[in-house]
Amino acid sequence: MASINSYLTFNGNCLEAMTFYQDCLGGELTLETIGESAFAEKMPSIIRKSVVHAVLAKDEMVIMGTDMVEERGLVKGNSVSMMLNCNSEEEAKAFYHKLSVGGRASHPLQETFWGALFGDLTDRFGNNWLINYDKNR
Repeated sequence: MASINSYLTFNGNCLEAMTFYQDCLGGELTLETIGESAFAEKMPSIIRKSVVHAVLAKDEMVIMGTDMVEERGLVKGNSVSMMLNCNSEEEAKAFYHKLSVGGRASHPLQETFWGALFGDLTDRFGNNWLINYDKNR
C-alpha cells in the first residue's frame, strides 16, 4: 500500500527544526549533512553544515526534511499542513503545547461536532500543524 510522508524544506535551520520536532514528538532522528555526503568536496565550506536529508521516525509517523532549496529560494505558504493524529487526549494536548512554543496557536484544541479534539497552529519555523484526537476510534 502506498503512503504519504511530510517532507519539509528549510532555509539553513533543518537541524534545529528537526531536533525541535524530536523534542516535541519523540522518535529517532537520523540525518546527513552536506559535509558528511559523498559530494562534500564539491560544495562550498560555508554550507557543509546544511542538512541534505533528515528523517524523524516514531511508529507510523515519519517527517523528513532538508536544507536543499531551489535557486529561487524558500517560499512558505499556507497550502500544506501536517495532520498529526494522536492516540490520546493527553498526547494531543502535549504535542499542541510543545509545537506551539515560539509559534502561533491559531485554533486552540477544542471538542468538535464530529467527536474529536482538534486544533491547529503554526510552529516557529512557519510550518502548519493540524492536531487531532478522534475520541470515537
